[in-house]
Amino acid sequence: MVSQFDREKACVKVSMLLQRLCSRIGPDHPNHYWRTTRRLSQGARSGGPFAHRGQLRNAKRIVVKLGSAVVTRGDECGLALGRLASIVEQVAVLQNQGREMLIVTSGAVAFGKQRLRHEILLSQSVRQALHTGHSLLKDTSLPVLEARACAAAGQSGLMALYEAMFSQYSTCTAQVLVTNLDFYDEQKRKNLNSTLRKLLRMNIVPIVNTNDAVVPPPQPDSDLQGVNVISVKDNDSLAARLAVEMESDLLIVLSDVEGLYNCPPGTDDAKLIDVFYPGDQQSITYGTKSRVGIGGMEAKVGGKVQSSIWALRGGTSVVIASGTHPKVTGHVIADIVEGKKVGTFFSETKPAGTTVEQQAQVARSVGRKLASLRPEQRSEIICHVADLLIDRKDDILSANKLDVDLALSQGQLPAAALARLSLTAAMLDKLAVGLRQIASAALDCVGRVLRRTKVAHKLELEEIAVPIGVLLVISEGRPDCLPQVSALAIASGNAGLLEGGREMTNTNRVLHQLTQEALALHDVTQAVQMVRTREEVWDLCQMEEMIDLIVPRGSAQLLRDIRRAARGVPVLGRSHGICHVYVDAQAGADKALKIVRDSKCDYPAACNSMETLLIHRDVLGTPLFNQIIDMLRTERVKIHAGPRLASHLTFSPLEARSMRTEYGDLECCMEVVDSAQAAVEHIHKYGSCHTDVIVTENEDTAERFLQQLDSACVFWNASSRFADGYRFGLAEAGISTARVHAGLEGLLTTKWVLRGDGHAAADFSEPGTIEFLHQDLRTGPDEERQQLS
Repeated sequence: MVSQFDREKACVKVSMLLQRLCSRIGPDHPNHYWRTTRRLSQGARSGGPFAHRGQLRNAKRIVVKLGSAVVTRGDECGLALGRLASIVEQVAVLQNQGREMLIVTSGAVAFGKQRLRHEILLSQSVRQALHTGHSLLKDTSLPVLEARACAAAGQSGLMALYEAMFSQYSTCTAQVLVTNLDFYDEQKRKNLNSTLRKLLRMNIVPIVNTNDAVVPPPQPDSDLQGVNVISVKDNDSLAARLAVEMESDLLIVLSDVEGLYNCPPGTDDAKLIDVFYPGDQQSITYGTKSRVGIGGMEAKVGGKVQSSIWALRGGTSVVIASGTHPKVTGHVIADIVEGKKVGTFFSETKPAGTTVEQQAQVARSVGRKLASLRPEQRSEIICHVADLLIDRKDDILSANKLDVDLALSQGQLPAAALARLSLTAAMLDKLAVGLRQIASAALDCVGRVLRRTKVAHKLELEEIAVPIGVLLVISEGRPDCLPQVSALAIASGNAGLLEGGREMTNTNRVLHQLTQEALALHDVTQAVQMVRTREEVWDLCQMEEMIDLIVPRGSAQLLRDIRRAARGVPVLGRSHGICHVYVDAQAGADKALKIVRDSKCDYPAACNSMETLLIHRDVLGTPLFNQIIDMLRTERVKIHAGPRLASHLTFSPLEARSMRTEYGDLECCMEVVDSAQAAVEHIHKYGSCHTDVIVTENEDTAERFLQQLDSACVFWNASSRFADGYRFGLAEAGISTARVHAGLEGLLTTKWVLRGDGHAAADFSEPGTIEFLHQDLRTGPDEERQQLS
């Protein structure tokens, strides 16, 4: 229990702290003590700004600052209507999603300059016409237009434009003009705060601008050193002040620069800073000053960054990004709110360990060392992983039990997902067998000569299989995926960055430790690394220069998210596994029963499990049909009837809500078709190109089925469960749910090596100089050289 003395002592300390803070603010701020007390008592926006980009999705109140270069055209006369339309659309969409949007805009000066120039030219033309009797405009000179006059002339037109644009999305706007004095005067500040909050409650977008027509001279920069005070010099400082005053979650500063750089943009070493930590001493370059308006980045010498840091310390997250780049303007605000890697994100939370950028750089470096190992060394690493899976079986199963128990206690995973999450001793034995298959394949993989061509005399060109580079693999609910993917990456000489989902954290930690122990045999421990969070995955998806291939293994939503996040990085795979089994009119009864039972009941959570059973119409009412129904009921499979089956039966099961459902459990859809051709058409329409099966004794019918279907796996009189990477010699993760697979061949690319004697010249004038000497995809490099010689 805290004593009265301790409470009084704590109060004295808080009071002293407040006095020190207020002394830094200075006596020129009438309400400085009240604002400091409010911040310390309430906390800065639920505990402070967001620590990671991914958390920006939770931003409720957002301030968007539009710089002069964003709002105006390049000729400094008039507004950039296309850019404005895109920005208005994004803001309106976010507003309609339930967020509270505020806009701090520039542009009044530019719009006023356009109007005043037009009026002056028109006036001069009329006067000249009256004077000379004709309307030809001779030499005219325009007076220098003062910025405050331009602002006065342009403000109403700018607001009318915003109102017209937002009205297209049924969104109402309100204009608010402020000056520095409105924040320093206690009553004015309270009135402003109250007005803005009422507008937001009424779902109105406030559009705020400095009253440039009467704006007073800016205060010295000394106030930027304080914590709770900042002079409103321009729209950057206004946006920062407003964001903190309104306790906003996010401030988006859009200008004509992509963000902050570690050195002057345009130089060879210039790199955009993804996350800026105020404590870091970086060399920041902002570009030239704004073309129009009363501000300018060059003139402020860091005012944009200082304002952003001030807002960050006040509890508001900040992102500085480009609002003029033609490729990103139409979605820059939405991308930022989605947590995508756009511009520079300001954060007070610096990660304790390595950043994802550093992880990717290490993976690239160590991956090259892995690729340079001899095939026997890579095979040895994989075999050692397989041995450790057996030797440390108890540790793995204990960690897996923790994950399963946690999932059960939370009650958030369905039965099918729990089944995929669970490991058994038998599964680990099978996993070890699969890894040894990969180890064997690794002996003849990287460095294999695929083709050799004699280009000219003593000039030979070779096409050689080489690793792709760095793989990013994201999996959901399948802990056995980690050692499989690791083995495939090691065998193919690729580095791997893996993220396995929070639901299997304990299992993945043990499995990754075993993998690193095996990689240490040849000093390539960091060739396979774990990515800590899903937020870091989104960052990696956008590192086109670091990541060469993304392989998502999970739900359809995961794949959609990854494809949306990836920028320029190819994504391999498709998530759905809607597999069909077609029982033909000439199907053998025993085969049909066994194949249907195994395809659906052996492991219903697997992606190669049957989800739709197609029956030829002639099978309806036959003993085979009744036997299939009885077998499925005995196995406790819930049947959903397709539309045609429901019309044929007097008493049918419940009709399926969709023919594109992947049940992943003891459920399936049953439908009737008129022929094998109709079955093919049904599968093309509703299938996912994973695995489809025909059961028939008619060889011609089977061959047409096999040839016409374009699924990744097409079987005749075999269970769909045979679509398994182990059976194919690829490991389970080596076979995709799409037509493109990620086995060893899928994780390799080629490079061309030209061997000459230094005297050959590139001469294409004479035909017939190219001679194909050898092409054999099965032999290794050494054996192939001997054959060629």
